[in-house]
Amino acid sequence: MLKNKKIVIIGGTTGIGLSAAKAFVNEGANVVVVGRNADSCETAILILGEAAIVYNGDAANPTTAEKAIELCIQTFGDFDGLYHVAGGSGRKFGDGPLHELTLEGWNKSFEINLTGLMLSNQAAIKKFRALDKAGTILNMSSVLAISPSPKYFVTHAYAAAKSAVIGFTKSIAAYYAFDNIRVNVLAPALVETPMSARASKDETILEFIKTKQPLDGGRNGKPEDLDGAAIYFMSDASKFTTGQTLYVDGGWDVSEGQY
Repeated sequence: MLKNKKIVIIGGTTGIGLSAAKAFVNEGANVVVVGRNADSCETAILILGEAAIVYNGDAANPTTAEKAIELCIQTFGDFDGLYHVAGGSGRKFGDGPLHELTLEGWNKSFEINLTGLMLSNQAAIKKFRALDKAGTILNMSSVLAISPSPKYFVTHAYAAAKSAVIGFTKSIAAYYAFDNIRVNVLAPALVETPMSARASKDETILEFIKTKQPLDGGRNGKPEDLDGAAIYFMSDASKFTTGQTLYVDGGWDVSEGQY
């Protein structure tokens, strides 16, 4: 489905992004994956092989996405799509319930989950318009943007930032539809990634997840659970789809969950 597609993945060296990179390569794409951690970048090089280029950079740096896109064009001859996966919890900076939330926790949560995404989307839009071509952007939100879990997942700045991703995406999707640039969102629930290690190792939370994410026997999501949706949005199969949010959440949003 992605034959001859040239795609940049911001946050593509671990978790959901790395799984997507492998799936994209298997579907015929060339990819440039960007990761902040040098060790994960080295691992990604070994896993992805010659169809991929790995770039070490921080998504919050204004030049990172620009350089990755240029690297994609220089190496593979074109640029067709951007998948922005990079994000994370601001808990260690002070994110949490509002009465405990620190200003640093608020600002860092937005930097990690929204500012870097804005910068990558901006770089992609500018390049698509400069090349006078259609393109696709896929952004990462979270089911917590629209379906809170007040007992076990209480990071109010994170929820706000992920909700802002949806609003930002719909706004730019509307504006750039006339350029045939489509922009969509994936929103997972709890997925086993380095970011979710706290929850994924908590037996009480895992018991809750059995009823909150009841599909497939009630379990944590796996990075590969999002691959099919990502392939759809990055392929020509989605050429008439923009401004949409797809919740790949194991049933979270429609399930009450039992404590």
